[in-house]
Amino acid sequence: MEYETKAAPLEAVFDDAVPAGGDEVSALRAEVSRLAGAVSGRAVERPALAGAKSAGDGDWLRKGGEPLTEVKAASVGTPAKGGLAVPREIDAVIDRVLAGASPIRAIAQVVDVGSANYRKLITTTGVVSGWVSETAARPETETPDFAEIAPPMGELYANPAASQAMLDDAMFDVETWLGEEIGREFARAEGVAFVSGDGVNKPAGFLTAPNAATADAVRAFGTLQFVTSGAAGGFAASNPQDRLIDLVQALAAPYRQGARWVMNAATLARIRKMKDTSGAFIWQPSLSAEQPATLLGYPVVEADAMPDVAADSLSIAFGNFRAGYLIAQRRETVVLRDPYTHKPFVHFYATRRVGGAVVDSRAIKLMKFSV
Repeated sequence: MEYETKAAPLEAVFDDAVPAGGDEVSALRAEVSRLAGAVSGRAVERPALAGAKSAGDGDWLRKGGEPLTEVKAASVGTPAKGGLAVPREIDAVIDRVLAGASPIRAIAQVVDVGSANYRKLITTTGVVSGWVSETAARPETETPDFAEIAPPMGELYANPAASQAMLDDAMFDVETWLGEEIGREFARAEGVAFVSGDGVNKPAGFLTAPNAATADAVRAFGTLQFVTSGAAGGFAASNPQDRLIDLVQALAAPYRQGARWVMNAATLARIRKMKDTSGAFIWQPSLSAEQPATLLGYPVVEADAMPDVAADSLSIAFGNFRAGYLIAQRRETVVLRDPYTHKPFVHFYATRRVGGAVVDSRAIKLMKFSV
């Protein structure tokens, strides 16, 4: 039988270890025969782990049994066993956090691009028309002029690390937590770049665009208009709300549909204390979650990246950012899970390409805190 064949080498070892004819040899042979008879006709079991005894230990040694190693059904460390799902999950987390934490992204125009060479055409003048009689000649009219906008692109990256032991033994989902942290940092960096980025390997913020006090009809395209506050480093001493009204009316009527205020919390705290001539606050708080708080009838967006009020600061923006500011992005957040480079640490290298620029300078107005 099969078990007798496999037991033959073991008996030969016993013969070599003890002189032939000794009582020890007879006892060992009797024990081998007894164990062989006990397992005859049933499946061989695996031995217990170290520190435990089992009646089938000798059977496993003599007949082989299953291998000692265990193979998991799914493993995030092995791509084919589920590791490929980890970058996708982190990508989804990043998208959710960005949508909720980046205020300018929520109100600007966002387009998904396939490369960094994105271009957008803007018409700076419209078609000119004229009145004629029934039989009069129709001379040629002016055609629109075009301007090309190329939002500067940059790459955001993060490269946090966690030990493999922490990923295995932590009482919470470390990878999801890291994804949320990356998302918060990306949102903070984006928020600053969309407001004050210099356009060098990052988006160009709307505050870094050229600005002038001239009106739309005479101002160069690409230059934002500002309205002064009436005092250096602050609001005018009397009727400061009048300058806010001037800022609203400086925006052309078509852009006021969907216009919003953008400022930081410190500036907003000043404005919330202002009253009109009848003693009513010009700030109207929200009455429900669906209805935002308004200033002179327009919603307010708090952006921490906006500067505090200071001499010649551009601390308040008002306009239709959907028409005035463009965000170009590669839709995918690329996440590389690297457990090999710096063992025993696992790195989560996340990158995202984002660009931004002012596309219609007539759609955004600024308040400059100067006389």
